[in-house]
Amino acid sequence: MISIDQNIILIKTSKMELNKFIDHTLLKATATQKDIIKLCHEAVTHKFYSVCVNSCFVSLAKSQLKNSDLKICSVIGFPLGSMSTEAKVAETKRALKDGADEIDMVINIGLLKSKDFDAVWKDIEAVKNCMPKNILKVILETCYLEDIEIIKGSELAIQSGADFLKTSTGFGTGGANIHDVKLMQIIAGEKVKIKASGGIQDIKTAMEYINIGVERLGTSSGVSIVSGTQTTNENY
Repeated sequence: MISIDQNIILIKTSKMELNKFIDHTLLKATATQKDIIKLCHEAVTHKFYSVCVNSCFVSLAKSQLKNSDLKICSVIGFPLGSMSTEAKVAETKRALKDGADEIDMVINIGLLKSKDFDAVWKDIEAVKNCMPKNILKVILETCYLEDIEIIKGSELAIQSGADFLKTSTGFGTGGANIHDVKLMQIIAGEKVKIKASGGIQDIKTAMEYINIGVERLGTSSGVSIVSGTQTTNENY
């Protein structure tokens, strides 16, 4: 029987379809090789869209997923975004060489807040230039931004070739929220897609984002979401 909580929102997709929105994620500093192998096995079992891992684990994920059609997503400049552009480019090139299909890079938050917009878009563009045929998601880390900064960050990411705008790393002071996503959608229009991440731990929350048009969810609670069980995950 469907729960009252699940009836609060209009569910436009089934649980089997829901799994294809999920980037099954493990980015904690304490994640071990064994944990990444488990993550990959879970992703295969539940037919998620991708696994999302730190760049050092891309080759391991590739070996575990070689007989599947799951994508491998690597985070870059994670979680602060404040390293040099050259460092982000080098990390991106290595992740792609190791088998990454998609890159989630953190915008340089400090430069954005400093209004050094040229530096921000050049940072993003340098990464995109390494991967013209691969999906680039730009993480704004909205918990640290005013509305006008979310707007400007979205504009700069789109200008620089982003394929997705992404809300959060999961390691900031807050994760995704509906207000920020809708603000990003105004700027994104039909040009780019939105990925909501951070704090998505149950089917009700996941469906709220999907029902307003979000096309990808970053979460370490994917198994709990599609199985309807309770999660103890606090972040990525």
